[in-house]
This record gives sequence, structure tokens and C-alpha cells, in this order.
Amino acid sequence: MRRSDEERMLAVAKGDLDAFSELVLSHQRSAWNVAFRFLHDSTEAEDVVQDAFLKILDAAPRYRPMASFRTYLYQIVSRLCIDRAEKKHPEYSDNLPDAPDPHPPPSEQLFAREREEQVQRALGALPPNQRIAVILKHFEDLSYAEIAQTMGTSVKAVEGLLGRARSTLQDRLASLKKE
Repeated sequence: MRRSDEERMLAVAKGDLDAFSELVLSHQRSAWNVAFRFLHDSTEAEDVVQDAFLKILDAAPRYRPMASFRTYLYQIVSRLCIDRAEKKHPEYSDNLPDAPDPHPPPSEQLFAREREEQVQRALGALPPNQRIAVILKHFEDLSYAEIAQTMGTSVKAVEGLLGRARSTLQDRLASLKKE
């Protein structure tokens, strides 16, 4: 019988490191995706994910399943990303991860890459709380309630963050609609 993530975490609290390995294997990719989308640096994202899982292991004896494990994990990853953003201005790279290539013509590839870079720059210019809210909503498909719980705020605050982010992104990306 397959254990839920919350049951695994309770087992980790009792010293079951196999349960911890299962959690890491189940969630490391999605945690890395959130961190990479926020930080735009694969090494930094790996560091954040490693730090997050170490924090989870350290906090295991105090863990109480008040929310889904995924929300708990994203809360830690989000906080670590925001902390890193506040400590230094992130360095953005023009090198984005390779996307699946269905072999469009080179001109379309160039246009798509330029568009993606503009979107990433616009997203990267958002304040950290708005950026993490956008990532959790649009890339991880969390509900407003899950985002609020992850960020330690209210649903109303999440609505405001996403509304301001949407408005800013629309202004910064208006030129893409014309192309």
C-alpha cells in the first residue's frame, strides 16, 4: 500500500530515512522547477532544493500535517527563493533550458526564443512576492488558497499580488501582442 506524502513525513519524524528518500524522489523535480523559474539559475535552484529538503529533514520532528506536503515544500522553497532575491539582485542568463524542438524554421525559433527571453525578463523584474505567486499559480497550478498557505498570507493578498503582477506583465509585454 502506497503511503501519502503526509504519512511519509510522519514516518520521517520517527527516523525513517527511506520515507525521506521517497519524498525527495517524488518532489525534487517540481521543487527544482519552482526554484529555477524564480532564480533562472540551475545551480542556485539545486542549492535551494537541497536546502529545502535539509530544512524539512531537520523540522521533521515538529511536522504537523496541517496542509498538503506539497504546499509545505513549496512554502519552504518559496521562502528560500525570496530570501536569495532579497540578499542579492539575481543575475539573469540568456541561456534558458532547452525546449522540445519540433523543428520549426530558424526564423520561428529565433522569434520564439526572443519572445521567451522578453517574458522571462518581465517576470524576473517583478517584485519577489509577485514573481513567486505567478510561478506557483501559472507554472505549478496551485489554487489561490494553496498559494496563500504557501506564502503565509491571505487569499485576498494573493489575488492582489497576482492582479498587480498581471497588470505589470501586460504593460511590459504589450509589444508582444503587436508582433
